[in-house]
Amino acid sequence: MSEIWFRTGEATVLAADGQYTDAMPEVLIGSTRGPVGQAFAGMMGQVQGHTRMFVVRDLNQLVRPSTMMTTKATIHTVEYVNLLGGVVQAATGDAIVDCVIEGILPKDGLDELCMIIMIWLDPRCAEDANLDQKDLYRTNYEATKLAIARAIKGEPTIDELIANRKTVKHYALEDIIEY
Repeated sequence: MSEIWFRTGEATVLAADGQYTDAMPEVLIGSTRGPVGQAFAGMMGQVQGHTRMFVVRDLNQLVRPSTMMTTKATIHTVEYVNLLGGVVQAATGDAIVDCVIEGILPKDGLDELCMIIMIWLDPRCAEDANLDQKDLYRTNYEATKLAIARAIKGEPTIDELIANRKTVKHYALEDIIEY
């Protein structure tokens, strides 16, 4: 594979019924020597309400390629932080390692790459007494793998986007616009 300079991907995996565990990671993958590496290094500080952390699978198990994760929603509670740095981080880390195992991410030159993943964790998860943490793991694991694969493959292609321009619309446009 040629050098990966700047690739983006996203995916959505929906929650089980009655859960707020939808996962919608957005991934940026690139060379540590390029703009992605610069952005990665620039994320080493913290921003109030948007915790940044390396993705680890467990204590002393930093994933490769080095990956920084941050939230799309503002963090207000320790319960939210615990879910983010617990189940969600573990699912994200497992997905990254499995992407290497399955050949989605190239094993050769892995230390020359880095990733930034923006995580959607619905704030209601931290307040839900009936939260299904297995579903939270499942959605984040599946969505992370899919987002990484899409980034590496450049999906959807512009030809796909043009072909489905009048058949696919944003869910927020339901009953607002007709194609």
